[in-house]
Amino acid sequence: MTLFSMLTWPELCLAFAVAFLAGAVKGMVGFAMPMVLVSGLSMMLPPQLALAGLILPTLVTNGFQALREGRAAAVSAIRQFRVFLMVGLMFLLASAQLVSLVPARAFLLLVGLPVTFFAAIQLLGFGLSLSRPSARIEAAIGALAGFVGGISGVWGPPTVAYLTALDTPKAEQLRIQGVIYGLGAVALAVAHVGSGVLRADTVPFSMALTVPAAVGMWLGLRLHDRIDQATFRKATLLVLMVAGANLLRRGLVG
Repeated sequence: MTLFSMLTWPELCLAFAVAFLAGAVKGMVGFAMPMVLVSGLSMMLPPQLALAGLILPTLVTNGFQALREGRAAAVSAIRQFRVFLMVGLMFLLASAQLVSLVPARAFLLLVGLPVTFFAAIQLLGFGLSLSRPSARIEAAIGALAGFVGGISGVWGPPTVAYLTALDTPKAEQLRIQGVIYGLGAVALAVAHVGSGVLRADTVPFSMALTVPAAVGMWLGLRLHDRIDQATFRKATLLVLMVAGANLLRRGLVG
């Protein structure tokens, strides 16, 4: 089965447009590509094909995002957030074994509610911030992100909420997100080669979406470089609120 036998030309063009939009959002605020891709592609394609489509664009763009300022900066981010990464990985591996036992919708609601609340009160002007990193809080957020990520594939919103509460500088936040999501994207790709989602007849579709996603990310990064920290924070909170609301929607209606 070829790419063009799987999709009609209108479907392919719409898929490219969704990938471009997802890349632009990611370049601007550093996250939300899987959310935009899955939400957009699932409106016209089978869920497994939509999932396959996001794997390679997510892997490539996160790699670029993590290494944009060089390997040394990426390694520094790993060291700085090693507690988050280690705890998150342990909980992700553990919770992945519970997929068949625990309803994913329950955990989507548990994450969606606090994330949406956090973003909303911040946008309304009520400060909720951390003056400095805390190993305990970092471990707790890492555990939450990893646990829910293992069950539902969603680990971005808790991560962004934590970085935003720290008021992390925008360039640093973009790099840290790239490192965290990049490592997760590698695990996702490996997992779905094993699951059969990413296979010979779906890889061409995922590869094709990488091009518009990369172009969109290039545009988003140009916008990111032009805005100040306050504007970046507001844009991040807006996208975070949409992400939280989407988690609530998925938790309530599937």
